[in-house]
Amino acid sequence: MKTNIKKIATDGVITNNPTLKLVLGTCPTLALTTMAMNGIGMGLAVTFVLICSNVLISLLRKIIPNQVRIPAFVLIIATFVTIVRLLLDKLLPDLYESLGLYLPLIVVNCIILARAESFASKNGVFASALDGLFMGIGFTLALTLMGAVREVLGSGAIFGVKLWDFQIGFFASSAGAFFTYAVFIALFAFFSSLISKAKHKKDALKEREENAVQLEKKEVE
Repeated sequence: MKTNIKKIATDGVITNNPTLKLVLGTCPTLALTTMAMNGIGMGLAVTFVLICSNVLISLLRKIIPNQVRIPAFVLIIATFVTIVRLLLDKLLPDLYESLGLYLPLIVVNCIILARAESFASKNGVFASALDGLFMGIGFTLALTLMGAVREVLGSGAIFGVKLWDFQIGFFASSAGAFFTYAVFIALFAFFSSLISKAKHKKDALKEREENAVQLEKKEVE
């Protein structure tokens, strides 16, 4: 079966964005978006685990008994999360400290379990790897953008670099996290609706043109 790379990419980043469309992984989204760098760090960690777990689950999908598939998926995911934690602790200790408790919680992150169950366990290795990559990119982009907005407004900085002294403390608080998340979801839904309407309009125009061509052919005949 041919892998539809464009569809997988579009689903992961836009159509079924795990954060803004499916609203998965809400805890790290709310807790870690005080800084853009935290969003990148968590996003890359989740992306690594998504790709590796998807690939291994896809390889073992015909071997793992259906009755124990969820515990098996959790064990596989936990293995890669442990690898990520060890690497970050050794190579990027500051980021490791910033992410804190939310690193081990990747094991039960709904995004990873959902992709393992709905995609990797039913598709080939290459498609599963791409699914993990683009779902991870979608998650990373959402967290980084939210983190950038909250950091600029709440701390007057971006990626830890001070821009100005003006600050709105609300955006650095928990309430600010919920508010920012709600605004992002609303904007995403609005622009998705516009894109969908434009696509339907284009498809309808194309269909009318095809019908006109067919009608002309019949008249000629």
